Amino acid sequence: MPTTSHIPDSIAAGALAVALIGPDGQRRRAIASEVAGWGNGAIQEFSSYPAGNEELSRLRADNYDVLIVDLENDPQRALELVESICANSSATVMVYSAEVDPVMVIRCMQAGAREFLEMPLEPGILVDALIRASVRHRGTSPSQRTAGKSLVFLGVKGGSGTTMLACNFAVSLAQESKQSTLLIDLNLPFGDAALDLGVSADYSTVNALQDWERLDPRLLSTFVVKHGSGLSILAAPGKFIEFQASNEAIDRLVTVARRSYDNVVVDAGSNLDLTDTAMFKEASTVYLVMQFGIPELRNANRLISQLFPPNDTRLEIVLNRYTQATMGNEEAQIAKALGRPAQWRVPSDYAAVSEMQNTTVTLMEKDSRISRIILQMARTAGGVTVTSEKKKGFRLFGKA
Repeated sequence: MPTTSHIPDSIAAGALAVALIGPDGQRRRAIASEVAGWGNGAIQEFSSYPAGNEELSRLRADNYDVLIVDLENDPQRALELVESICANSSATVMVYSAEVDPVMVIRCMQAGAREFLEMPLEPGILVDALIRASVRHRGTSPSQRTAGKSLVFLGVKGGSGTTMLACNFAVSLAQESKQSTLLIDLNLPFGDAALDLGVSADYSTVNALQDWERLDPRLLSTFVVKHGSGLSILAAPGKFIEFQASNEAIDRLVTVARRSYDNVVVDAGSNLDLTDTAMFKEASTVYLVMQFGIPELRNANRLISQLFPPNDTRLEIVLNRYTQATMGNEEAQIAKALGRPAQWRVPSDYAAVSEMQNTTVTLMEKDSRISRIILQMARTAGGVTVTSEKKKGFRLFGKA
């Protein structure tokens, strides 16, 4: 099975032992050249997939740190090899192919592969993957990290502006905290987070929830899309899909997300079915979004009574679209009806919100009364202290 051995008698401290498996010699040599050029990996090449359990057992027994497998020559056999290695080893498995089929990419990640390498390789792609493998090999894998914070936005009634607040809050939190931040759109089936932020996603929250039993940080990473601010987004489907997620699936999604990101912002919309999940019990903060009105006060009172014990500091009431003229009276009635005041008051600015929805330019890119409040919310959640703020203009990311 082996063709060429580059493994020295004594591997340098910190170097990775790499097994390269691929029947196509040209593709295999291209990969081997990249690994050799990195200079921190000892390579052994295999010109065929292991034949039978005996060869497979020997391959696992050699305790390679990284296995790089040719997917294109025999996809089914390669997938079986990946799944077997990942089920019985802590090695990092990568696959490579000149054909990029989104369905096959997902199958590879489900089997346990951590990296999908497209041939021909772009400069630095494989080296970056090997560096990530080296970090995992030193024992700092995502599964060992401290769980990130979850911050849930829930509207007491449809049309409360929950998505607008969650999107802009998440963008601001990602920028202000300098921490990895994920926005999950659980406002199914009609979530608009991706639309509001102007991103297009190939995969959605439904993909993650459908395969929840196999979901891990590796698979989750294939479903998210990146926003220009640095925020990661797990979007709702772009078209209507009839799908009812179980509580177990939702809890698994949020748990895996917290293993992968420092901050997980959830746009729950006004989906009250989600209140039966563990998401609200484990949340760092729940932002209950409402406008002033009798139906909103009634719904908020019921939700608070059901979900939060008295004096629960995790709950923060956000009064959206308030007007200064009636604020004093509204605040008093809210405090009386809910047994606590509104912690955040987001002013009404129809023109600014309409511009965001029509142009996909976030509110946080311009200075406004709304953006200042959301910025303060994000800084509070992220523990960001600002002692002095003398700015000529307001800019969160991109050009002024």
